[in-house]
Amino acid sequence: MAELMKAAIFVEPGRIVLGEKPIPDVGPLDALIRVTTTTICGTDVHILKGEYPVEKGLTVGHEPVGVIEKLGSAVTGYEEGQRVIAGAITPAGTSYASLGGCHAQCGGQGKHGIKAIGGWRFGNTIDGAQAEYLLVPDAMANLAPVPDGLTDEQVLMCPDIMSTGFSGAESGRIKIGDTVAVFAQGPIGLCATAGARMMGATTIIGVETVPERQAMARKMGATHIVDFAKVDPVDEILKITDDRGVDVAIEALGTQQTFEGALRVLRPGGTLSSLGVYSDDLTIPLEPLAAGLGDHTIRTTLCPGGKERMRRLMDVVASGRVDAGPLVTHRYPLESIEDAYELFSHQRDGVLKVAIRP
Repeated sequence: MAELMKAAIFVEPGRIVLGEKPIPDVGPLDALIRVTTTTICGTDVHILKGEYPVEKGLTVGHEPVGVIEKLGSAVTGYEEGQRVIAGAITPAGTSYASLGGCHAQCGGQGKHGIKAIGGWRFGNTIDGAQAEYLLVPDAMANLAPVPDGLTDEQVLMCPDIMSTGFSGAESGRIKIGDTVAVFAQGPIGLCATAGARMMGATTIIGVETVPERQAMARKMGATHIVDFAKVDPVDEILKITDDRGVDVAIEALGTQQTFEGALRVLRPGGTLSSLGVYSDDLTIPLEPLAAGLGDHTIRTTLCPGGKERMRRLMDVVASGRVDAGPLVTHRYPLESIEDAYELFSHQRDGVLKVAIRP
């Protein structure tokens, strides 16, 4: 009989529960890692609410930090007992999408056409990281050793939150001296703010109403805070920019209101970089789109993954350029994962990110 492990399992919309599953078998190209720290993502809350569909019985989560427990027979370059992370996105590197340079979409080509976000497998199409053990596919493409001296919490944002937030700045192609607005300063928005600063933006406007998040946004690089509960953010951003508009607007929440606001504050020829996970159809208003003649760019981005991306992000952390550790505001054992979901999904008690430790 297979040995069992504890795991957070999606039962039905509104229910993710702690249960037991067999510890996975390891294939030739896989690695089994013993999870030492993981976390809950906003996307997991979309799954919990039934806004993003996954199969019932799936283990949720996609942000693992752990130790290699067992390596597949064909895996080389790693050792059992080594501390590692794996990105939330796990490209194999062999698909048309990946070989075309879009690694995040690796695996998105199937028999019945193209499915977006093909590279996101953990907690989406295969069992995820909110468990005692995690099976990492294509281990040689996805496992990144954690440098000595970095703690689990220091690198916990690398698999998803930091990679996604930075990618919002990268997709916006921010230049030195740019003016950038970041709509919502949750964990991803905060990392987008940090990424904008690293890429050379000199005016960074964070749109946020929660005081703790406003303060964190300033630490991450925001030069201005616009409280959408007190002022109209579009009017205020245009006032800050003397009606020029922003070069890049990053949408980091996933609502019609924030998407439209990001579009309305763009200068002619500006870029809307969209990171939010949307639960409903979006409507693009005619006037801010300039009837399609405004030279605007709208970019959508899925978190970049793979071991080289993870290595680079951990180098950023090790260099001290970005300190993502303070984003962890609460800590729970895996046994209390249901309580952690209750806290995180209701955004209580100033929560930003929750560290979950099996």
